[in-house]
Amino acid sequence: MNNLYFCSINFVQMEALSIEIVNPKAKTLLRNLASMNLIQIKKKPTLASILTILRRNESQIPSLEEITQEVELVRQARYDSKKQNSYRQLCA
Repeated sequence: MNNLYFCSINFVQMEALSIEIVNPKAKTLLRNLASMNLIQIKKKPTLASILTILRRNESQIPSLEEITQEVELVRQARYDSKKQNSYRQLCA
């Protein structure tokens, strides 16, 4: 007699949730779920950690001179637009 085996595969879609803990007991429950490998607890990334990740590729980091030049261009564009607007108001 031949036995037939059926296998079903369920694909689980992972979700990321933000949870606000109201009761301290909930934190214990979450830690227990994490210890059973049912969930993963990750801390929210800080600005410093994001900058560290972005700066890993050193070839793309702008130099101080390039940053200064870009800031000056933006300032000049703002100054010129304000100057034109004030001239238009005087002529109106």
